[in-house]
Amino acid sequence: MFDIERWQEIFDTIRKNKLRTVLTGISVASGIFILVILLGFGQGMQNGIDNEFKGDAATSIWVWPQRTTLEYKGLNPGRRVQLRNENYETVSKIFDEDIKKASVLYFPIDVQVVYNNDLLVYNVAGTNGNLQVIENEFISEGRYINEKDVRENAKVAVISNKIKREVFSNLETPIGEYLMISGAGFKIVGVYGEYGRDESEEERIFIPITTAQLAFNGADKINNLNFMLPEMGSFEETVALNDRFTAKLLEYLKLYHGVAPEDDRAIRLYNPIQEAKRFYSLGKAIELFFWAVGFLTLIAGVVSVSNIMLIVVKERTREIGIRKALGAKPWSIVGMIMHEAIFVTAVAGFTGLIFSMALLEFVGPEIEVDYILNPSVDFNVAMSTVFLLICAGSLAGFFPAWKAVKVQVIEALRDD
Repeated sequence: MFDIERWQEIFDTIRKNKLRTVLTGISVASGIFILVILLGFGQGMQNGIDNEFKGDAATSIWVWPQRTTLEYKGLNPGRRVQLRNENYETVSKIFDEDIKKASVLYFPIDVQVVYNNDLLVYNVAGTNGNLQVIENEFISEGRYINEKDVRENAKVAVISNKIKREVFSNLETPIGEYLMISGAGFKIVGVYGEYGRDESEEERIFIPITTAQLAFNGADKINNLNFMLPEMGSFEETVALNDRFTAKLLEYLKLYHGVAPEDDRAIRLYNPIQEAKRFYSLGKAIELFFWAVGFLTLIAGVVSVSNIMLIVVKERTREIGIRKALGAKPWSIVGMIMHEAIFVTAVAGFTGLIFSMALLEFVGPEIEVDYILNPSVDFNVAMSTVFLLICAGSLAGFFPAWKAVKVQVIEALRDD
C-alpha cells in the first residue's frame, strides 16, 4: 500500500541533506555506469576476438613442410620435407574418428592463367571440396569442387568474387566461361567468397587436386594438409581434443619423414584454436579485472549510502526518540531509514544504468578498434547488477537503522 506520509518524509530528508544526497547519488550512479561500460567493452573484446578468428573454422589445423634443422638417424639437417598423398590418406584413415573434415592443397609452379588473351596474375591451387568448410568459404554462384571432379580429374575451376569483379565485370555471370591454365582449358563452375577476410585472400583459383597433380607434373606431392576437428561440449574439451590430435599428427609425420622428434621447424602447424585460447584467456582476465574495478566502485557507492544514513540518524535522533515514546515499533523505525537508503540507491542505480546503456547503444557500433567490436552488455546482466546494488543499499541502510532502534528514549529526547 502506498504510504504518502512515508514518502513525504523521504523527500523532506533529501531536501535537508541535498548536497550529501546528490554526492551519494553520483557515487552510486557512477559505480553502475563504470561497471556497465567496462562490461560492455569486455563483450566488445569478445566480439572482436570472434571476428578475428572467423576467417577459418575455429577448429581448423593447417600443416605445411619446411626444412629440417637437426641431424637425425644419419640424415643431415637442411633437408626439405615433402608431404605426399599417402600422408593425407593415412592421417584421414588412422584419425578418422577425430577428424570432421580433411583437405589438401597443392600449388603448381610456373603456371600461366589466360582469359581472352589477357594474362591473369592469380594463384592456382589444387584441392578437394572439404576446403570450403575448413576455410569458411561461401558460394556466390554455381558450386564448389566436388568428389566427382577429383575422381574424374575434371578440368573445372572455382574463382573468387574478387576475380569475378576484376575480370568478368562485363558479364552477368562467369559460370561456363573457360580459363586457359598453362594451355589447358578449365571451365568455371563456381564463384566463392571468404568470411572475415580482406580481398587479398580472394586471389586463388581452385581446381581439383588430382587434375593439378596430373596436369602440372605434381606427381603425388602436396603442399598443405588441412583438417577440421569437431567442436566438443565445452571450449576446454575442444582444446584438449585439439592438443591430442596435433601431438599424434606431428608424431606420425616426423616418423614418416625422418624428422627428429624435437625438431619443431621441419613441419609447421597453424592452429587457430590455440591462438584463440590465448586471446580468450586474456579476455577472461580483463573481464575479471573489469568486474573487480566495477565492484569496488559499487562498494564505494554503498559506503556513501551507509555514511549518509548515519548522518540522517544522527540528525533525527530527537525525532526517533519521540516516535519511540509515542509507541513506534522498532521495525517501523528500521523501515523508515531503509526506505531512504533504498530510494537513493534505486534512483541513482537506474540513472547510471540508463546513461551507460544509452552510451553503449549509440556510441558502441561506431567504435572500430583492433580486437574491440560493437561493445554491448546483456540487459539482464545489467538489471541484475542494479538489483544487487539495491540489495546492498538496503543492507547499508539497515545498520544505521538498527543503531537508531538502539537509541534510548531519554537520551534521544535530550539530544540537541
